[in-house]
Amino acid sequence: MSDLKTALEGAAGEGIISSDQATRLLPYLAQRNVGTNGAPVRSDLSQPREDDVANPLEDSEAPRFIRGFHDVLITIGIIVLLVGLWGLTGYYGPLPAIIILAEILVRRQRLALPAVVLTIALVHWTLWVAMMHFDGGPGLMSSWIRIALPFPPLLALYYWRYRVPLSLAMLLFSLFTLLLAAVFYLISLATGTSDVVLNYPLQSYCIAFAAALGAFAVAMRFDLSDPSRRTRRSDVAFWLHLVTAPALLYSAILLVFQLEAGNNGTFLSATVENGGYAQALTIVAIVVIMMLVGLIIDRRAFVTAGLMSLGVAIGVILRQNNASLDKVSFIVLMIVGLIVLVIGVGWPHLRRAVVRLLPASVQGRLPALR
Repeated sequence: MSDLKTALEGAAGEGIISSDQATRLLPYLAQRNVGTNGAPVRSDLSQPREDDVANPLEDSEAPRFIRGFHDVLITIGIIVLLVGLWGLTGYYGPLPAIIILAEILVRRQRLALPAVVLTIALVHWTLWVAMMHFDGGPGLMSSWIRIALPFPPLLALYYWRYRVPLSLAMLLFSLFTLLLAAVFYLISLATGTSDVVLNYPLQSYCIAFAAALGAFAVAMRFDLSDPSRRTRRSDVAFWLHLVTAPALLYSAILLVFQLEAGNNGTFLSATVENGGYAQALTIVAIVVIMMLVGLIIDRRAFVTAGLMSLGVAIGVILRQNNASLDKVSFIVLMIVGLIVLVIGVGWPHLRRAVVRLLPASVQGRLPALR
């Protein structure tokens, strides 16, 4: 309001409008939310999201990608153009097109959905080029390191230029990937084995689970820094959780199954198909824990990540109870669908019931209950 008033007074002082017109325009424009968001434009993670009007009942978990069909139409054009360029020029044409489109659509117009698509296109291009030119080393880990090496500098430069939250999330994931590959590479050098995972499965799954926990900690760092979810920090956290959730889930399942199989056993001897209730109930327990984590931090990625595993576990339990094989799949779909609907519709109520069990100091750092 103060910025709008200052602008109108300045216009009246320069003779563009009269003082009486400025006085009458002020409440008229303020009532229509014109010029009331006068905060200086910032290019860091503290910059608010796009100034579109949000539904008060709408969840603030995910970034707002679309402001209208205009964004969808432009995104379709980007995809078609890049596919056509790839077909005509190979991997030489798409990169200049990505940069030009990013300058126009991301840096100037700040379109969210095209920014996401262009970031994914850059990651795809980098992966393709890295696999073409840096793959084929003497070992799996060294090849993995060479493929991952181009990602951090390119994504860092892209984020510095365009400030796309997804690019920062991708940058962090590329650094985690490099670190994980380096750890396995050093272990292979120390042990003299070319396949660390097969020869040291328990240790490998522990390392993978620790890496997933580290990624989750970084995601929570961004999340807790913006509990109201009004800035780009929340958008970065959204993308980090989207990948961290399945990484945590499956690394935990692999680790628990390996512990059940024994240190000298292999993962194949502890699969759900060869097991029974124990393995199925293990999956159910891990998925439930993940869902509770998702409720506490208000991130649905931790619910959706476990749906496939939950369906498999339910199917095993049904088959162990001699359920008709031709009906198992439909029963599983019905149960999983019902769970999704109950959690989706009752999310605010379930979250209140879970979060209120936590200490007040913890509740104060979490997103507000609705």
